[in-house]
Amino acid sequence: MSRLIIISSRLPYSIDKTDENITLRQSSGGLVSALKSFFENTRDQQDHYTEKIWIGSLDASVEEWETAKDDADDNQDFRVEPIFVDPELYEGFYNGFSNSTLWPLFHYFPSIVQYDKNSYSSYIKVNEQFAEKILNIYQKGDVIWVHDYQLMLVPKLLRDKLPEATIGFFLHIPFPSYELVRLLPTAWKKQILEGMLGADLIGFHTHDYVQHFIQSAKMILQVENQFNTIHYNNRVIKADLFPIGIDYKKFRNAISDKVVVAINQSLEDRFSEQKILFSVDRLDYTKGLNYRLKGFEEFLEKYPEWIGKVVFILNVIPSRDLIPAYIERKREIEEKVSTINGRYSTLHWQPLIYRFNHLAFDELCALYQTADVALITPLRDGMNLVAKEYVASCLDKGVLILSELTGAASELNEAIIVNPTDTEEVADAIAEALLMPLIEQRSRLSYMQRRLSQYDVVKWISDFLDVLNSTKEEQRQQRVNLLNYETMAQITQQYVQANKRCILLDYDGTLAPYQKLPSMAVPASEIIDLLNDLCSIEQNEVVIISGRDVDSLDKWLGKLPINLVAEHGACIKYKGGDWQQQVTTSPEWKDEIRPLMELFVTRCVGSFIEEKGNTLAWHYRNTHPDLGFIRSRDLRNSLLQLITNTPLQVIDGNKVLEVRLAGIDKGATALKLIKQFQPDFTFCIGDDTTDEDMFRVLRDTAFTVRVGGGNTAAKYTLSSQQQVYPLLQKFLAPAPKEEYGYS
Repeated sequence: MSRLIIISSRLPYSIDKTDENITLRQSSGGLVSALKSFFENTRDQQDHYTEKIWIGSLDASVEEWETAKDDADDNQDFRVEPIFVDPELYEGFYNGFSNSTLWPLFHYFPSIVQYDKNSYSSYIKVNEQFAEKILNIYQKGDVIWVHDYQLMLVPKLLRDKLPEATIGFFLHIPFPSYELVRLLPTAWKKQILEGMLGADLIGFHTHDYVQHFIQSAKMILQVENQFNTIHYNNRVIKADLFPIGIDYKKFRNAISDKVVVAINQSLEDRFSEQKILFSVDRLDYTKGLNYRLKGFEEFLEKYPEWIGKVVFILNVIPSRDLIPAYIERKREIEEKVSTINGRYSTLHWQPLIYRFNHLAFDELCALYQTADVALITPLRDGMNLVAKEYVASCLDKGVLILSELTGAASELNEAIIVNPTDTEEVADAIAEALLMPLIEQRSRLSYMQRRLSQYDVVKWISDFLDVLNSTKEEQRQQRVNLLNYETMAQITQQYVQANKRCILLDYDGTLAPYQKLPSMAVPASEIIDLLNDLCSIEQNEVVIISGRDVDSLDKWLGKLPINLVAEHGACIKYKGGDWQQQVTTSPEWKDEIRPLMELFVTRCVGSFIEEKGNTLAWHYRNTHPDLGFIRSRDLRNSLLQLITNTPLQVIDGNKVLEVRLAGIDKGATALKLIKQFQPDFTFCIGDDTTDEDMFRVLRDTAFTVRVGGGNTAAKYTLSSQQQVYPLLQKFLAPAPKEEYGYS
């Protein structure tokens, strides 16, 4: 059992001050609603956590908190731990870097982003203050869950001090494409990505956000990934989508709530002759309120038959009113509302009812249930829970018009999906929604409601925490397999006791680091000396088993008393002998493959073709990482189609695609060598996809080692190529543990 520590920039409470009293009021917001609903819904269930703690800042003094905290103590679902940040520092952190830099940039508004060094300095200091608070509270085994863009540096700050801690991070806003992220100053974007990668699991609302994050991490930090698994600093990190849900039952139950029913009835009585169109949004430029109003204005102009028969209730919730961009946005909205009402109003009707105020939960639910159409058209939104809440609240009617630029659009695709900047499309969508037959409305709603009920807020949180735990278990499993001093001692002990040994060594990425060009990967003198020493031991059969061509291996290693395997097994040269060709098929097939590879060389700057006796290889190590990978997928698909019903195969290696004859691989060759030498000790090491063939066939009979991260059939792994040389030296003279850096 462990504790769950939730961290957000603000606590779920605000301090209300009057002349006589200081009281605590619950704050609004998607995260607050989601977590409180989860705590309430799991209150009576057997819990994985002995305690839940919520850490966040509070806009109050320590003295005011001491006066009001009894209201928080009454909450038995979680314990509150406030952080008191200096107001000036908080201003730079929150209204400065968080909401004047990250918020507009991540919502695709680069033109209003502010790049202020002092604000970023404040951001760092507040993140450090949060980390310090967590470290003071943390107990071994706690699960830490950090939320949102204000605290992107916290995971790494914690990881540096708590390397074994379980840390999750969730981003509640969009993660933008790399082209926007790269606008940040170099040090800032590196620190932000490194900060997020301090977590074990990084959650996003949509698949696009996940891919944007991985792409940015690859471009800026040069991380390696396999699908949604990232390998960074010898750790496995997962990035995945978890679309936040709502408390579906809460909104369904509100349908029969007496207070909600009464408000609902009063709204229906007031607007009995009119259809109701509504939207509820915070004041924010990302919400596209001006475009929405223009769309409604165009609707009235294009469909004049609806004049007097429809009313648009526009509720804007105050937000960040100290930031100039928000003040200006409010003025523009109010001017547009006045223009539309001035143009279309009559003595008995006005098209727009505008409210700039908070909505109580009862009022919101009543509005959801009464409205015929919800118009939810942000220019960019991480998710948008209002759309989900509206769908959940609809009983037997209701149409959702939804922006394609919200995270919710990927789930609620039965809504009428629109581009929010296309005011004519929005106008047509309003007309379509108002005329939609009830049977179609109910059909669309039923699909969306079923989906929302199945993946509600409890499922969202449980899903994230389950994946976080499984990621941590995967890390533990990887550490178990990491070749440490004790395991190497056992291997060397068996090595010493053996009468006949076979040591199989890959070349590129194992004995020698990867180079820009294959011809540059000349073995270092220390490697030559090491191989010579290993070969001089009578009991040893040392084999270089490589994808390299015959000429390169002969040139670099031919003077050693060693066994050589070229092109994964197409040619073999036993110690003291000549090269033996293992392939008899004519190489004419290359004439069919080469033109296709040449085409992709022209389409991908930096790529090139390497031709060997029995292999054609297309290298993309020197290309733009993202472009090279994309082109490699295209080429791979094209090659697979081209070689159908031929004896050829495509090998997807480390930044290289190779075409060669099927059946010629390191696995089959390794078995052949083992049969030839009959060793009682076998050691096999490599780093690439092609080496996995060896690992699979030798797993039960040899010590197999994979260099680098990634899924592998090898028994053990090494973190980096630099550790190979000291490892192999152990076969010559066992050395003290600390000399070679093994844990």
